[in-house]
Amino acid sequence: MEDEHKLFGISLEVYQVLDFHQFSASAQSVTEDVLEEKPLEHPDSGNSIRRRFLEFFATRGHKVPRQVPRATTAQKCIRTNDVENVGRTSRHHTMFIMCGNFSFGDYFKKDAIAWAWELSTEEFGLPADRLWVSVYEDDDEAFSIWHNEVGVPSERIKRMGEEDNFWSSGATGPCGPCSELYYDFHPERGCLDVDLGDDTRFLEFYNLVFMQYNKTEDGSLAPLKQKNIDTGLGLERLARILQKVPNNYETDLIYPIIEKASELANVSYGVADDPTKTKLKIIGDHMRAVVYLISDGVVPSNIGRGYVVRRLIRRTVRTGRLLGIKGDGKGDREGAFLPIIAQKVIELSTEIDPDVRNQAARILEELRREELRFVQTLERGEKLLEQMLKESLSSGSENGSEPCLSGKDAFLLYDTYGFPVEITIEVAQERGVHVDMNEFDAEMENQRQQSQAAHNAVRLAVGNDADLAETIPETEFLGYDTLSARAMIEGLLVNGKPASQVNEGNEVEVLLDKTPFYAESGGQIGDNGFLYVSNAESLPNGVVQVKDVQKISGSIFVHKGKITEGALEVGQSVEAAVDPKLRKRAEVHHTATHLLQTALKKVIGQETSQAGSLVAFDRLRFDFNFHRPLSDKEILEIEELINGWIGDATLLQSKVMALDEAKRAGAIAMFGEKYGEQVRVVEVPGVSMELCGGTHVSNTSEIRGFKIISEQAVASGIRRIEAVAGDAFIEYITTRDNCMKNLCSTLKVKAEEVTPRIEALLEELRQAKNEASAARSKAAVYKASTILNKAFPVGSSKTIRVIVESMDDTDADSLKSAAEFMVEQLEDPAAVILGSSPSEGKVSLVAAFSPGVVGLGIQAGKFIGPIAKLCGGGGGGRPNFAQAGGKKPENLLDALGKAREEIVSVISEKAV
Repeated sequence: MEDEHKLFGISLEVYQVLDFHQFSASAQSVTEDVLEEKPLEHPDSGNSIRRRFLEFFATRGHKVPRQVPRATTAQKCIRTNDVENVGRTSRHHTMFIMCGNFSFGDYFKKDAIAWAWELSTEEFGLPADRLWVSVYEDDDEAFSIWHNEVGVPSERIKRMGEEDNFWSSGATGPCGPCSELYYDFHPERGCLDVDLGDDTRFLEFYNLVFMQYNKTEDGSLAPLKQKNIDTGLGLERLARILQKVPNNYETDLIYPIIEKASELANVSYGVADDPTKTKLKIIGDHMRAVVYLISDGVVPSNIGRGYVVRRLIRRTVRTGRLLGIKGDGKGDREGAFLPIIAQKVIELSTEIDPDVRNQAARILEELRREELRFVQTLERGEKLLEQMLKESLSSGSENGSEPCLSGKDAFLLYDTYGFPVEITIEVAQERGVHVDMNEFDAEMENQRQQSQAAHNAVRLAVGNDADLAETIPETEFLGYDTLSARAMIEGLLVNGKPASQVNEGNEVEVLLDKTPFYAESGGQIGDNGFLYVSNAESLPNGVVQVKDVQKISGSIFVHKGKITEGALEVGQSVEAAVDPKLRKRAEVHHTATHLLQTALKKVIGQETSQAGSLVAFDRLRFDFNFHRPLSDKEILEIEELINGWIGDATLLQSKVMALDEAKRAGAIAMFGEKYGEQVRVVEVPGVSMELCGGTHVSNTSEIRGFKIISEQAVASGIRRIEAVAGDAFIEYITTRDNCMKNLCSTLKVKAEEVTPRIEALLEELRQAKNEASAARSKAAVYKASTILNKAFPVGSSKTIRVIVESMDDTDADSLKSAAEFMVEQLEDPAAVILGSSPSEGKVSLVAAFSPGVVGLGIQAGKFIGPIAKLCGGGGGGRPNFAQAGGKKPENLLDALGKAREEIVSVISEKAV
């Protein structure tokens, strides 16, 4: 089905959700669950087609889980590498349901072909004379089965090349020929010169992949010992055929979503023109995709799968606005319309994914927040893009060339204004303007290189990791079981260069054959401690204080420290001793991090996940996906949960097992982390189970206590918690307690009386400040009254009164009061400009103009800015009143002189 059967894996372009437990059927589950359906459901509805497919193969021995020889599934798939075709063709989607049957070394071509035909013609009742078949050009076996055993006429079986009918998992690996079933909408056109790629006549709906070869590095094909079957039937495509509608979008799987969008846009899909229908189809398709993605825990972001969601949401928002949907479409122009349409998707999701309804509140809130955030970006970006497009069109017209938007402009929109390049391209194409994507990519690469250069500035001092790995064996880690061990020095490095001997006082990097030191990884910092070299008399003749341990080339440990006594030589034996107190601090914080992740999931939702961590000696740091700050109540609840688990004194369990086994057991893996086939699982029974190579306490009681010390945002959609546990917790509480005791002593109150006492003091301080400010204002007004006589007439009629004066060290608020007083006393028309230096290195300026002066076109806000620049500052304000500041008091008199000159000049010019 084009490349749909190749959608195994996750990337930015393609993301597929595989959940056998939720979307598959076994023979047992069919009899208990699948057959128990609503009696009024139409037999050709999308849900019915899906269920009948699963039932068909389940009754033929297809089960779950994967260990069985055959299985049947209905999988949600996301495909965005040809998103521009969505809505424009009758069959392209970003989200679709793929029904499949699989054989793992069990049945092969004969049964797969026979069942595909039986399912299509008998179960779903498709006319046999309307079905066409394609086979790989060299697959005589498949051709023979279709023609001689199934009975398909040879003229309706087409041989096709490798591009269309041969599937490969990659450059090497399992592969094999394909065979596809097509439905013929126009059999009256006959069998001559038939092109199965003609979308106006044919629709491919079922793809059978016969994995029978292994492709080697030289490109040759070797037969597989175990031949497999992998098929895919497009639910939306079959629904279109059975429901007799002109395209996939008008099936009961998508059309109700389109109707809801039509309602909000106040248009009728049935009588709409083609461009309007295309936009409605885009909304119907994209809303399905984003609802299921968010339900599965993918949150909008600027990287990976999160960018797929964000891109589809933003495309939907812009499409809705082009249809005239403003706000929520129901009168609230500041609201969001995506959640309203999403409610319809959720209603339709019950059969496909029952868990979507349970996630409804989170899905709707995520969509609302993302839409409102993007609307601001969209409005800002659209204005700038419109200006850029006008310039491109004008330039193209003048030069007689194709209008082109530069890649630099597109990158400016993307990088500075957050405007998606995909939307830039779409809008430009609508206006007939080409976007220089080569230049855009160059700008993006330049930024990436600059970022990488900055990143590479901080790196290990060791030289070439690859060269080192060839000469130094892997380090055996003993630190789970012991904190000290005898080891052999395999290598020494000074400033990244190999050395055979290093003397006292030098920084050194030591490579050992084995070590109890934990090397920084998984968020946990490296151990500290000592390396001791002893002579024959067991007297120390070499000591290295280890301050950090890093890991290079996979599993070579680099102990970084300073030789405080004696010397080291390659080949010497050392006693490696980890600082036990610091190790305990790290263990406590690491186990507390696991408890924190569980507590977060319980309090704010299972969909939250780890986005980074730091396990240090003095604290722990945990980053997680969430869209808002935690409330005080939530933080307290998290702390109570964790301290409760600490008090339960639960013994931890750790073991090494196969990665698949660990995942089946429910172990949490860090997204983006790479794991081998064998993994270490750390479990707090009844609380948490995670894949983790770090060090941990043996009993939760060793943590002693847990306290969150901060919670804040670190990026869009990413929050950070910092907390302390164990000794660090005791130190934190002790320090806080001492602070409280000192505060109580100073205020002469009990601890429980501190808050009301401070509130009372703050109120007294506020009142005192207000009184002082009022007194200063009165003093300034009094001083202003003494210089009113310095006002001088300006203009041809000499009716406009002007004052430009310095008021020494008057503060900004009092200067404002003085200016307002003067303007009022001088009566209209009048202009007052005052300056002062309230403190060292500070200038205050104010301009107050009466209505008569403003009426001449003279604005205080525009006037004061250039004057403030002379004092090393700036400012502005309203036409009748403006304030400014500066940091060069020595220029104040000159600035006021300039102000006098300018105000006289402009009034004389305008007041004629």
